[in-house]
Amino acid sequence: MDPKSLFSLSEHLDALSKEGDPLEVLQETVDFEYFRAWLVEGLGYGDGSKGGRPPFDPVMMFKALILQAQHNLSSYNFV
Repeated sequence: MDPKSLFSLSEHLDALSKEGDPLEVLQETVDFEYFRAWLVEGLGYGDGSKGGRPPFDPVMMFKALILQAQHNLSSYNFV
């Protein structure tokens, strides 16, 4: 990948897709939205009446935990 090229990232991602990107395979295999209701119920989100920053999307965080477990990463790697 030539860092000087304007399209180097898109070319790299295209090549990765052709080779079988594991993240794309996981996304096609698992319907993560199926877990949304359980995640929201289990996390016990408030109604937002007290203000504050809105929480992260629970499905996105679930995906991050799956990748963390697959690659044997600790929580400190995400900081």
